[in-house]
Amino acid sequence: MTSLKNQRRLASQILKIGQNRVWINPERIEDVEASMTREEIKKLIHEGAIKALPEKGVSRARARVIHAKKKQKRRSGLGSRTGSSRAKISKKEAWMSRIRALRKRLRVLKANKTITENTYRKLYKLASSGRFVSVADLERYLKAHDLWRKR
Repeated sequence: MTSLKNQRRLASQILKIGQNRVWINPERIEDVEASMTREEIKKLIHEGAIKALPEKGVSRARARVIHAKKKQKRRSGLGSRTGSSRAKISKKEAWMSRIRALRKRLRVLKANKTITENTYRKLYKLASSGRFVSVADLERYLKAHDLWRKR
């Protein structure tokens, strides 16, 4: 069996497709081998001995499945996240969660009579000014400044 490289090249030029998409009928290989001119190749294309294979596309099936999962809030773990922490949680949202936690802790301390009303008010103002980074920072401040109520 000889190479059909030249015939495949001519067919790809006539059909205006890539050489890999040229299909040659295995039962008509002898006819294709014998044909050398463009006219002969055109005749074989007309007869159906040479055809253009359909284009292969990229399937969207996997993408659709992933999109559906993401709509259900799946695939959103730590490994899938991009962007800085501020891109995920805005400064305002971070502040709101922090100040709420601090104020809640201060209310609990006041209710338990761990701190005085006067101390509560001062610490509340400090928290509002952004003095404490976290509840643990507030506790450290209380310990460092010895603001626990004496029993």
